[in-house]
Amino acid sequence: MSDNPPDLPPKGAGPLEEQAMTEVHRSPVLAAIFSLILPGAGHIYARQTTRGIGYFLLTATFLGLLYWTRTTHEFEVFTGMLPALATLAALFWLWVIGSAVAAASGRNFAPTLGLLIVLGYTYLLGWQVTEVNMRKFLTEFPDTFNIFRRVIWPWRAAIERPEELQIVATRWANPCPDDPAEMPEQVEGSGDELWITVDPACGEFATYAIVEGRGALQPGTEITVRGGGFDPNERVEIWWEDPIGNEFQPIFQSEKVNAMADANGYFSVTFTAPQFNTPSIAVGTQYHGIQARQVVAVGNPRLTQNFILAINRMIVTIFQALMATTFGIVLAIPFSFLAARNLMWGNPITRFLYYAIRFVLNITRSIEPIIWAVIAVVWVGLGPFAGVIALTVHTIASLAKLYSEAIESIDPGPIEAITATGANRIQTIVYAIIPQVVPPFLSFTIYRWDINVRMSTIIGFVGGGGIGQLLFQWINQTLWYDAGMAVWLIAITVSVMDYASGELRKRFV
Repeated sequence: MSDNPPDLPPKGAGPLEEQAMTEVHRSPVLAAIFSLILPGAGHIYARQTTRGIGYFLLTATFLGLLYWTRTTHEFEVFTGMLPALATLAALFWLWVIGSAVAAASGRNFAPTLGLLIVLGYTYLLGWQVTEVNMRKFLTEFPDTFNIFRRVIWPWRAAIERPEELQIVATRWANPCPDDPAEMPEQVEGSGDELWITVDPACGEFATYAIVEGRGALQPGTEITVRGGGFDPNERVEIWWEDPIGNEFQPIFQSEKVNAMADANGYFSVTFTAPQFNTPSIAVGTQYHGIQARQVVAVGNPRLTQNFILAINRMIVTIFQALMATTFGIVLAIPFSFLAARNLMWGNPITRFLYYAIRFVLNITRSIEPIIWAVIAVVWVGLGPFAGVIALTVHTIASLAKLYSEAIESIDPGPIEAITATGANRIQTIVYAIIPQVVPPFLSFTIYRWDINVRMSTIIGFVGGGGIGQLLFQWINQTLWYDAGMAVWLIAITVSVMDYASGELRKRFV
């Protein structure tokens, strides 16, 4: 009779024999039933506990995401994707059952199909949750094409010529006078002389009237304004002046009344007399002015004030990044040595200091610079200094982590050699560690300056100064040409910085 327990392989058995003896197969039917009742239970029954728990958690995640989507999104969206999601969930459940049967039978079960089902479920849910709308993306692009066109090529806003305003006016009467001699005179000019005429020279304003028991706006007299002597192919604005000198542009068909002069400087535009409340004390005919205005460029081209302002703010942005990087280096270097595991693991005190500094650096780095900028704006007010503070805080945390990792990856040989001579901790750092970390320190510093230039444009959106603040204002004012200039200046500056940093790395790293 053998001395070995019945479930153990005999003494001297080889690896394959030992594996065959220790694998105890389970009932595939029970594994399938358990997985049908609770996903993952069949794997636990087949002694694949970790895999079974994983499948159970994955299935629970599926159901949790379904519940979350149902409670946080519109019901129509949820019901639209519910059949597909339910089908994928059912397929995954069946796949888990098949995997449990294979595990109980001791057979391999390829995970490819299950992975595809998980990916399909994830991306389908993500497509719906993020409200991806390709039809809207493709059909509404023409509506925003003008914005892209202005941002992509905005240089017309960088050059300007001095302008002067040309104005010519005529009169229009309300109501029409009884005496024809009191009608406003209309005279056409000749040559380059500016002139306009209005036809008819009198009429009625638009008024509200009761029509079939409801108030309705009755349009005023239809007016045709003609003019000549204007700069060819340039816009002409039509303005209205009431008897007491108030000026405004009439609105016709929801747009301000404008015209375009033809190649000979002539224009013609038709609109209806606007709604105008005549003062109750007015008696008889009131005479209004109709003006044609055209802005004419004169003189030599020059840089616009907005372009000059953008260049000035871009320079401020570069110096923001420079100051923040400099302050960050000064404070990050000592923190990096305190956050290096190979230097601080010697005793419990330094080990505690290592964990504390690592924790603070991780928290500081996890908060985006734009959040630090908001805090800095509250602290020191709007302006570039707030941006410098925000960038400095984030730079300290980021560089200290990078520096500490460079210290941890150094060659321990020089350290052991210096220590063997009886050198203390400071001497070891100066002669064995610093020479090894100078090249990666320089590389990380140059890269961080490049990052700070780009980050400084974003923190300007919350009042951190620099060109970002200017860009935010122009976007809010829909000045797309000016915003495009700012974007181009940022892109050019970052490109130059990238080239310069690459050259510095070649020379010094």
